[in-house]
Amino acid sequence: MKNQFVHKYILGMLLFLMLIAIPTAQAADTIKIGIAGAHSGDLASYGLPTVKAAQLVIKDINAQGGIAGRKVELVIEDDACKPEMATNVATKLVSAKVDAVIGHICSGATKAALRTYKDAGIIVISPSATSPELTLSGQYPNFFRTIAPDDTQAKLVADFTLQTLKFNKIAIIHDKGDYGKGFAEYAKKFIEGSGKAQVVLFEGVTPGAVDYSAIVQKIKYARADAVIYGGYHPEAASIVQQMRKKGMKTAFISDDGVKDQTFIKVAASYAEDVYASGPKDTTKNPLAIAAIAEHKKAYGTEPGAFYLNAYAATQAVLNAMKKAKSTEYNAVAKALRTYQTDTPLGKIKFNKEGDAIGAGFSMYQVRKGVYVEIK
Repeated sequence: MKNQFVHKYILGMLLFLMLIAIPTAQAADTIKIGIAGAHSGDLASYGLPTVKAAQLVIKDINAQGGIAGRKVELVIEDDACKPEMATNVATKLVSAKVDAVIGHICSGATKAALRTYKDAGIIVISPSATSPELTLSGQYPNFFRTIAPDDTQAKLVADFTLQTLKFNKIAIIHDKGDYGKGFAEYAKKFIEGSGKAQVVLFEGVTPGAVDYSAIVQKIKYARADAVIYGGYHPEAASIVQQMRKKGMKTAFISDDGVKDQTFIKVAASYAEDVYASGPKDTTKNPLAIAAIAEHKKAYGTEPGAFYLNAYAATQAVLNAMKKAKSTEYNAVAKALRTYQTDTPLGKIKFNKEGDAIGAGFSMYQVRKGVYVEIK
């Protein structure tokens, strides 16, 4: 009787342990996708659309049975677009054993985090980090992006300023960050190299300052026809407001860091007529129409900045895993460069540097409170 009791006890314990182990095994068998970016602070309007895009793509993928029978789960971390926080976020995502990362959002934060991911052999696809050195340097073979780099964007802005608007005295200012300063330096290079215009001012400003009257006065005294600004919407909104309040009609031209409805909301009526570059308008693409409609249905609002780029990034990495029949780094990297993915941005794949073939920029202007693409 005693042996029988022991046998039953052992059998019961084994069954109990097996029941505990089953959920753990299932959890370990999921594909983990990290989502890293600004989800709080002034630049959250850039990062949160990526979270929503990834959630919607993964919901659809899981409804179809996942990738090779494996469900996909998200691991979401907030870096507030700050390099020092991005490093910690990268460490957390590596510890969570993610299979790939969508993000980071800002170039400085992306650069700070990339070495951690590279050392861990993790693919990173950013919908918005545009610094050229992220791909041109060759340091980060694990990095991809679904947006064109700053040199492409700066060339478009410079050509637009010179050839379309025909300005010849240009003030160029920036926020001293990797993204803003890099964009400004490329714009300066292209304008000076054209021989058609003069850069009358090139200077950085301090992000988060309360008063930008000093730089506004310098722009005024330089008699600039136009200001080209490299940076994000909080500083741009303040500078534009102060310029207009002083009666300055100097054209304000910026980058995709300002091509955001939050800029218009903060700058209010002073945003009118501001120019900014941004990802090409894809509103006639059936997949873009469907992705935007999906967002409206799920969240009741229009999607924010880089939503479609993030949607495409999530689709691309999951398609690569499906094609590679693996989540292993080398196999996925090869698949990203080999196979096209049909996305709201169009059919994309990546070149050897990690830039998306087919991604590009257009120029926009604020008209009656919304950004309108300039044909």
